[in-house]
Amino acid sequence: MSAGEDIEVAPGVVIAASDIEEQFIRASGPGGQNVNKVSTAVQLRFDLRNAAGIPDPVKARLYRLAGRRATRDGVIVIEANRFRTQERNRQDARERLAALVAAAAEPPPPPRKKTRPGKAAVERRLKAKASRGTVKRLRGRVSDE
Repeated sequence: MSAGEDIEVAPGVVIAASDIEEQFIRASGPGGQNVNKVSTAVQLRFDLRNAAGIPDPVKARLYRLAGRRATRDGVIVIEANRFRTQERNRQDARERLAALVAAAAEPPPPPRKKTRPGKAAVERRLKAKASRGTVKRLRGRVSDE
């Protein structure tokens, strides 16, 4: 995944390079003197509303899946600062975006149909309960009679 190419996530679902905007920011956390001088962290912004390569149902699922990472304007923001190099953080951010879009591209499972047990199954269950109850009742104290 290089910087200026489109990413095909699933058949019919493409992340266009023009919809991605990257900004390099200073990473927080440990890193010695280097952390104060070099902007290695990447803030990737993906414009979901104007993305032409993503079908509308996938957009809706993606917006829901993104959660806090999505803004009200329909922009998904991903920050990557796991690695010490700008290039590796850029690649990480793009991979995370691709994984998020791939998860949204999967169609949701069909809704579960409620079923009821058949009459014979209910009768078998009740018969088994009755026989267990009988066994337990017979385990009581033995009288001296």
